[in-house]
Amino acid sequence: MVISAESKETYEIGKSEYLWAKKSMPVLNRLVHRFVSKRYLENLKLGICLHITKETSVLLMALKDAGAKVTICPANPLSIQEPVKFFLIKNDIKIFAKKDTLRDFYSNMESVLDTKPHMITDDGGELHKRALRRKFKIIGGTEETTSGVNRLKAWGKEGLLLYPIIAVNRSRTKYLFDNKYGTGQSTIEGILKTTGILLSSKRIVVCGYGWVGKGVARCAMGMGAKVTITEVNILRALEAYFDGFEVKPLDEVISDANVFITCTGQVNVIGQDQIEKIKEGAILCNAGHFDVEIDVNYLNSVDPNHFSPRMNVTCYRVGESKKKIYLLAKGRVINLVGAEGNSPEVMSISFANQFLSIIYLSQFHEKLENKIYKTPKKIERKIMLTALDSFGVKIDSLTPEQNNYFKT
Repeated sequence: MVISAESKETYEIGKSEYLWAKKSMPVLNRLVHRFVSKRYLENLKLGICLHITKETSVLLMALKDAGAKVTICPANPLSIQEPVKFFLIKNDIKIFAKKDTLRDFYSNMESVLDTKPHMITDDGGELHKRALRRKFKIIGGTEETTSGVNRLKAWGKEGLLLYPIIAVNRSRTKYLFDNKYGTGQSTIEGILKTTGILLSSKRIVVCGYGWVGKGVARCAMGMGAKVTITEVNILRALEAYFDGFEVKPLDEVISDANVFITCTGQVNVIGQDQIEKIKEGAILCNAGHFDVEIDVNYLNSVDPNHFSPRMNVTCYRVGESKKKIYLLAKGRVINLVGAEGNSPEVMSISFANQFLSIIYLSQFHEKLENKIYKTPKKIERKIMLTALDSFGVKIDSLTPEQNNYFKT
């Protein structure tokens, strides 16, 4: 088979992206080095639904090197990094990644399941949802994001889970770093790359003060923006207030802000009532996993002739005055569509959780019930210690006297 010069160039770009990410992922690299030679995943078929990025490629190659047969589809149809995809395919990673329509997006997942994987790794719960309808044996699964874990918890209460699942997103070494520092930075990066606006002095509303919202608000404030938090959770609202942010109901700030960023995981956070009150030139974007937080269907219905003034920006004319408001990335995750997603350093820790959780399930799935588990504490501790060592951080230890003090 003759490979064209263009294909060779695409491969080399994908390979360079993989190597660039790998060099900045020391936590995962060190753990992989310890476990790969033991081939714990020999001939295990993995069905994976994650964002196809350079960071993900490092995880996939590590799983392959540990003996697994890896098949993947994208967790977002707009977040596929094409050279990375080409590099992975040439390294025997099976990829289903059509992205022309929403139907293709779901068809990709069904194609992954058609390979009858022994284990599922998901980002959002959609692949798990479809796997639960299949009849073949699945020994376990992992879940990467808050939205997916919330859906799995609901299915668990109904007794629908058919295999044990480790909620990687509930690991402290995942959400404290990936969600807060990673998504916080990459969301702002996505907004800036997409629009080119100056954040300093802008009035920005962050909807939701979970780990993602905390990171987004912190980064926006650090760049000089005037940040308001909207919340439905009493404790988080108080936390935002004591962190120095203005906290108000959305309807009180909807007509005054320049940028709105949804980080809630809920549906129609910015719906018809809010859209009609938004001021001319306002920017809407979403940092949550699913594209349901902003009512895009309503926007499309009031202005079917909407247009794109630039890549990943859609302009809608709304209301009697036909004011212009701008939606970024079609309401999908702005950090992955408008930018490159979270940094390799952060994803090194997150994917270390995935890698070790998959190995753990391969060894102990027969002893586990069909329910959701937190990442085992031994895994978290191993990742913490490896991270400290990787980043050259040293800490103190308790003296024998101090240890005894706690026991008295």
